[in-house]
Amino acid sequence: TGVPRCGASLHELNKALRIELNANVSCTWQIQRNVNQTIRLIFSYFKFAPSSSCETESIKIYDGPSTNSPLLGQVCNDTDAVPVLQSSSDSLTFHITTNSVVFTRNFFVFYYFFSPETKIENCGGYLTGPNGTFTSPNYPAPYPAFTYCIWHIQTAKNSKINLQFQDFFLELDQNCQFDFTAVYDGLTTNTGLIGKVCGRAQPTFESSSNTMTVVLSTDYANSYRGFSAQYTSAPLPGPVEPDTFLTCSSDSMKIVLSKSYLASLGYSETHLQLNDPSCSPVVKDSVIFSFPLTSCGTTKKDEGESITYTNVISLSATGNIITRQKSIQIIAKCKMENNSTVEVIYITKNNIIQNMTTVGRYNVSMSFYDSGSFSKPVRQSPYYVGLNQTLFAQVSLHSTDPNLVVFVDTCIASPQPDFGSPTYDLIRSGCNKDDTVVTYPPLEHYGRFQFNAFRFLRSFPSVYLQCDVLICDSNNTDSRCTKGCSSRQKRALSSYTWKTNAVIGPIRLKRDLRSADHSESLTKAHAEETPNVPQYSFYILSFMAIISNIIIVVAVILKYHKRQAGYGYQKLQSS
Repeated sequence: TGVPRCGASLHELNKALRIELNANVSCTWQIQRNVNQTIRLIFSYFKFAPSSSCETESIKIYDGPSTNSPLLGQVCNDTDAVPVLQSSSDSLTFHITTNSVVFTRNFFVFYYFFSPETKIENCGGYLTGPNGTFTSPNYPAPYPAFTYCIWHIQTAKNSKINLQFQDFFLELDQNCQFDFTAVYDGLTTNTGLIGKVCGRAQPTFESSSNTMTVVLSTDYANSYRGFSAQYTSAPLPGPVEPDTFLTCSSDSMKIVLSKSYLASLGYSETHLQLNDPSCSPVVKDSVIFSFPLTSCGTTKKDEGESITYTNVISLSATGNIITRQKSIQIIAKCKMENNSTVEVIYITKNNIIQNMTTVGRYNVSMSFYDSGSFSKPVRQSPYYVGLNQTLFAQVSLHSTDPNLVVFVDTCIASPQPDFGSPTYDLIRSGCNKDDTVVTYPPLEHYGRFQFNAFRFLRSFPSVYLQCDVLICDSNNTDSRCTKGCSSRQKRALSSYTWKTNAVIGPIRLKRDLRSADHSESLTKAHAEETPNVPQYSFYILSFMAIISNIIIVVAVILKYHKRQAGYGYQKLQSS
């Protein structure tokens, strides 16, 4: 606290800000520190002017040192979540604007720098059974500082989830600004907030469907024992919802409509068509539309921080002059955001909109190749290589959209699969940090680079790679993917559509009889010789057969001489 009233430049490793603003202000806070870490920014409490809209009053968060950096997200009066945002580098900016309504706005925000590769045990995960339990990290001992954990719960279809905290003890605050647990109705943390709790309690929550998300967030002080939670599932009351859903991948869209649902609307499969009527559904037990994102009349909209693909199923009424059937459109949207794929399907019936949402991801993979032609991938794992051998790596985006391009932003190496200490930078912010690294220009859906094999000291046998990958719209000539190696200042001027990471490994050195690392050589020798056991056994049998034959011949000769021993011989004397 104690920062200037309107905006500031912040350089501390962590800080809490209590902000009060009046009408007609425009304030900017910049967070930046020269460290190899990222920033987590949490708006744990916000109160805008009543009835304000996102257009007139909001908080905008940017991934970089200025408001020209890529937009990470927006918080406004109708935000139905506890906003938590994460930068991609060591700088972040947020800007608050207010409208002309006379009202004191209150905000509580705190941030801290952290290393994404640092993992906390028992912190988050996916729970898919009909019932289960989970606890906060270290429970019943105090939870760690600067903890951010997410648990996703998903039970059987047509069921709901009942969540009960049997023991709950977090730092107490009237608005739960410091340490809190947030519960969401669904699989995202962007909307659907059921409740936010702290202090001592035994709260219970119920979802409206078969998915729920639980978040634990803590600051730097006053840690307590946390919580122990149990969830159960129960069938949804009333009639079962029709089997109608939307699935989005990085290259296609799939819409499934049950025949019973269409019949309830007064339609059959013969009444359906997409934006492009030539794209017909497959009709089995359900009506299934499955098509690439770039076909069947799908429209694409670049919204800066995301790309949205939209198609519409129209249900046409029968009859030539009049109809008594409702006019219905089923609108399906795949929204590729900067950290997930949000799938939205909603149905319009006389201006009534029904929403369904779920979560997916772009399909990105990384492989080694045997040469710079990138024609033959290396299938073996571990990948055994020679010290200083040139290695060729390719990151691939599996998408049918030809207007997307892949850029390898950062690649680090570690001897541990969880990328704990130590780590070594090969590429950072598009800049080559190792002398042997050669990056290839972005080529459609591929990001490529090469480097020479190395090993970590202290006899670590393996090397793993983790690469941060940016995906941009190739029509945007000013995107981050076109900038190559950029300083933080230049990086703020560019943008990207989506960010993810890919992991590959392990890499291990080939057997070297002169190597001091004898244990590694033995391991590799065993790995190389084991597949040749049948051939080795054949050589042993052949050698034993030869030895046996020699023994038999020698025995025969000795036996023959023994029979002649009674005659003896004498050299004749010369006359």
